[in-house]
Amino acid sequence: VDMATGLPRVVTVTSMDIRVGLEETLNDVSDSIRATLDDTPPELAADIIRNGIVLAGGGALLRGLDQRLADDTGMPIRIADDPLYAVVRGSGRMLENLAHLPETLFRSDGT
Repeated sequence: VDMATGLPRVVTVTSMDIRVGLEETLNDVSDSIRATLDDTPPELAADIIRNGIVLAGGGALLRGLDQRLADDTGMPIRIADDPLYAVVRGSGRMLENLAHLPETLFRSDGT
């Protein structure tokens, strides 16, 4: 709806418009990945370097995101199988095996 007239209006949005609109957010994601890797213990960082980072969720389906993040972070990046449901499935598996998870996954206050 055109805010000036209150009437519907057709607007063409290009992939470049979307790219420009996402640029700041993608920079934040890259910065967060780098900051997390900087704070990661060496033994875990070695696993990440060897196995790469897996993208999950709807954002993983953004065309070229995997390559962009690989270029920005220097890490191998891949997209999860069925990324829209990967987080839900992983959470379900965790809940099914809750009794077998190490106590370190829970805070000292029991949550």
